[in-house]
Amino acid sequence: MLEGKRGLVVGIANDQSIAWGCARAFRALGAELAVTYLNEKARPHVEPLARELEAPIVMPMDVMVDGQLEAVFDRIAQDWGTLDFVLHSIAFSPKDTLQGRVTDAPRDGFLKTMDVSCWSFLRMAHLAEPLMPKGGTLFTMTYYGSQMVVENYNIMGVAKAALESAVRYMAAELGPKGIRVHAISPGPLATRAASGIPEFDELLDKARKDAPARSLVSIDDVGAATAFLAMDAARLMTGQVIYVDGGYHIID
Repeated sequence: MLEGKRGLVVGIANDQSIAWGCARAFRALGAELAVTYLNEKARPHVEPLARELEAPIVMPMDVMVDGQLEAVFDRIAQDWGTLDFVLHSIAFSPKDTLQGRVTDAPRDGFLKTMDVSCWSFLRMAHLAEPLMPKGGTLFTMTYYGSQMVVENYNIMGVAKAALESAVRYMAAELGPKGIRVHAISPGPLATRAASGIPEFDELLDKARKDAPARSLVSIDDVGAATAFLAMDAARLMTGQVIYVDGGYHIID
């Protein structure tokens, strides 16, 4: 169902990453993928996964390193010429900023959090737009803590709220060109990124107990939902926050 489509997947760190679950789903449906890894330390963990995906483009991308993001899109333009979808599955906040009160966030920590977690998606959209002359789909990852106060989510909740707002504005701006924009909001997942959130195990237990489905979401659940939204069958869906959380977000 994605035969002939090409996509960029940003955010695979290991085989527990949400981005990996999405990449597998894209590939299983026939898409050709470009994959990025954060740095040389991450490379040995990502390259075997990229080989499993048969990805012809595997490049470093640290959005805080000038030029790396642009280099990836330049390579895609050179090798492929066009792009059908982009998955942005990265976020970052310095430990002292993430674990402190929002009220006390230092300026530098706040700006780094917003730079990686929100602005980088805007920049990817800017670079992807000319590669999508016949339309495409842009995805980012968010979380329920953008809408409700979740203990210990702190400044990341602020960044995700900004990211979700950006999704709506981008969907409005890019929609006339056939480019759709979505935020995917999984329930709590035991990923490396989540390990930085204090008391995360308690959050997992609460989600398992309170979600109507009485089950935690998996990276494969998230991947299947995201892959569907990349299909032509979802061409009239855009600007949404798609919850893949067993219904957890509807429970008080």
